Amino acid sequence: MNTLRLLAIVPTALAISLVFTEANLAQTPTIQINRNLQPDPLVLKGKSGGTVKSNCGNITTEPSQVIQVTESLPYLRLTVEGEGKPTLLIDGPGGRFCVMADSYSGDKPELSGFWQAGKYSLHVGELSKREYTYTLSISQKNK
Repeated sequence: MNTLRLLAIVPTALAISLVFTEANLAQTPTIQINRNLQPDPLVLKGKSGGTVKSNCGNITTEPSQVIQVTESLPYLRLTVEGEGKPTLLIDGPGGRFCVMADSYSGDKPELSGFWQAGKYSLHVGELSKREYTYTLSISQKNK
């Protein structure tokens, strides 16, 4: 009888364990951004693109990066560099914005200015159907 009970418990425990492990793997860690950003620039790396077609290129279902701006900042600049044609989709308290590369930013998606406190989900997309390594720079310094 004890063996039978154990056989019923093990698959249930394994299934629950896999659900929690899957949930932890899917979550993107949140990076805190405050008035004293160190180092400046903060440089993050990842893969651009994904299988979801959007108005901001091909993106992934989960954000590439998540930042928490702990207090309103008078100036913050996000710049994406990478091969291909990267895009930056920002979803935050002020709305949802798509940033494309242009000649002013040196053909790199870049957004700068005032940032209100809150959580921002960042998707680094790609206009082609490929994936590339990207570098995301976050800075409080005005070029």
